Amino acid sequence: MKQTDTIELKMFAPCGMNCEVCYKHLKPKKACQGCLNGDLDKPEHCRICKIKSCAYSKALMYCYECEDFPCKLVKNLEKSYVKRYGVSLVENSLVVKCKGLESFMKKEKGRWTCKSCGGVISLHDAVCSECQKKGGTIEISN
Repeated sequence: MKQTDTIELKMFAPCGMNCEVCYKHLKPKKACQGCLNGDLDKPEHCRICKIKSCAYSKALMYCYECEDFPCKLVKNLEKSYVKRYGVSLVENSLVVKCKGLESFMKKEKGRWTCKSCGGVISLHDAVCSECQKKGGTIEISN
């Protein structure tokens, strides 16, 4: 899967995750179509996500639209993502809120594009979707 220039609204998760760089979306068979695109081929923890359920219950698409953002649920997930992957879901959400999805994706494209082949590097396992190289090809641009 090659990196795209744009992102569909439904590929940005309520919590601030870019579903286009999720390991499950990058799988060649039975790829997840993003948090907001139904539950087909999603891992169990994604199907029963309390963050997504909360946003739906408040008729919101994204958590940053909520007056309680960032809430305890988002803060807990944030801690895990910062520690495990070096990614701030709160920062992602604030970039989208303040600068728009297009600006966010421009930053993400630079960050998650394999410099060897142009494929998409998975946030979760750092493996390129095209050449299968692990790590070393990611360029962090802040």
